[in-house]
Amino acid sequence: MVSEECLDFLRGCLKSIPDFPKPGIIFRDITSVCENPKAFAMLCEAMADSFRYLGITKVAATEARGFVFGAPIAAALNAGFVMIRKKGKLPREVYQENYDLEYGSSTLEIHRDAISAADRVLVVDDLIATGGTVRAAINLIQKCGGRVMGASFAINLVDLGGARMLEREFGIKSYSVLNFEGA
Repeated sequence: MVSEECLDFLRGCLKSIPDFPKPGIIFRDITSVCENPKAFAMLCEAMADSFRYLGITKVAATEARGFVFGAPIAAALNAGFVMIRKKGKLPREVYQENYDLEYGSSTLEIHRDAISAADRVLVVDDLIATGGTVRAAINLIQKCGGRVMGASFAINLVDLGGARMLEREFGIKSYSVLNFEGA
């Protein structure tokens, strides 16, 4: 469990940008946390802690900011790291999953042999909002045969319902270090 002192420190490092990318949105700029070595290490450690004793064998993260957290969390958990990328970026045979974004749609891909039925997978990303990206990632992991044990995020935009969707649709518990109300 992350102490209140640690959470206050992380909140103090996070910059919130009003009206970006459009009016009414408060953009939670995780890059400001990554720029601080103490905050970045603290955040990665907190994201890994809840999953240390679940026998995680692979950490899967989505391009691009998910990679920033996924790789150090995989190392902390002594697990392999799987990159879920945008269409056309992976060289071996892939599974594809289309998903909706706020302003359109996109496609994610995973190497078909990156995860096996024996793998216990943790999904990692910088932020969960509505959950569209993580839903696509979970579907890809399941196509590979992997078992998703949980999901870890630096930030949860609580009112947008992504964490609730994970529990409702997949029965997956998620952990977010920093939770914010509103969009």
